[in-house]
Amino acid sequence: MATLRVIEEFLNTVDERTFRRHGENHVPGERLTSPQALEEWLRAQGLAAADTRLRATDLDAAVELRTALRRALGADAGATAALRNYPLHLALDTSGALLVTARSGRPWLDAITEEVARSTARGDWTRLKLCAAPDCRWAFYDASRSGRGRWCDMEICGNRHKTRAYRERRQHPAADRTP
Repeated sequence: MATLRVIEEFLNTVDERTFRRHGENHVPGERLTSPQALEEWLRAQGLAAADTRLRATDLDAAVELRTALRRALGADAGATAALRNYPLHLALDTSGALLVTARSGRPWLDAITEEVARSTARGDWTRLKLCAAPDCRWAFYDASRSGRGRWCDMEICGNRHKTRAYRERRQHPAADRTP
């Protein structure tokens, strides 16, 4: 079973960060580079058995879902159309309880989709965000009390933003500050 933490890690299997820190450029990367890399990631998350063998179409489906979810977190209007490829159904379990299920034919993909649906119903999905720094966009769980966090790490991305804003204010003092 997937958890919201697994969803966060899934979203971060692509690293779009391009910022410079301590004189070094962060190099963006992709962890899901092959069906075998996807298999390894799924096994590490407990979403696939040791004998699971995936194909290129499975990798494409995983990247497509990840992209759609990242677009949804970024409030991209095109995310709605992309998410239509992941329908959910209501079903009864053996005890008669109602469940939300996905039926893509890929159990690991269904587990991710179902957890997104559960987290949305619980209200947790709104706590999963993309960093507001345009050169970061790391997915993170906002654990702040108000739920209004914007940065994956206040000491890195938040500080860089605030320092940049401070420098801009110092370079261009407001014209209306005359006494």
